Amino acid sequence: MNDGFALFETAIGPCGIAWRASGIIGLALPDSDRAKAMAGLRRRHPDLDQAEPPPAVARAIAAITAHLAGSRDDLNWVTLDLGGVDGFEAAVYRAARAIPPGETRTYGQLAAELGDPGKARAVGQALGRNPWPIVVPCHRITGADGRTGGFSAPGGAATKLKLLEIEGALAAGTLPLFAAT
Repeated sequence: MNDGFALFETAIGPCGIAWRASGIIGLALPDSDRAKAMAGLRRRHPDLDQAEPPPAVARAIAAITAHLAGSRDDLNWVTLDLGGVDGFEAAVYRAARAIPPGETRTYGQLAAELGDPGKARAVGQALGRNPWPIVVPCHRITGADGRTGGFSAPGGAATKLKLLEIEGALAAGTLPLFAAT
């Protein structure tokens, strides 16, 4: 598999993907237009050129596109290159990937699953650096107080809510934001 990056269209706008032989090294959520999405990919991956995706990446693109159109694939089969993240971040990303589409967890719940409920803030910081949004579904992690929590992708919290809506996680009673008081 040759290294490279590509843009692809989804139901919510142009996304980007970057890869090496070892797996996907980055994903970019939709930006307002293709030029901004391309600029973001070039800035994050200056050593890569735009290229035709190899078969494994093409399958990931097809699955991500279908997911953003309402498919419920958990995308756990997509191979990620974790070489650029530390051990704690890798653990956070694995725990986030275990959350099924349509469900959410709080930062504190994820920290507790990792063995240290006091690390909710560190979990949030790791998710803020997530290089693989959608495949590592950081949008499924919310604040304990019923707020959406941060989201560093273009569009911020509105994008997070859109992703949760696509997955069916905004139905009454499924998100703390809508829980009965």
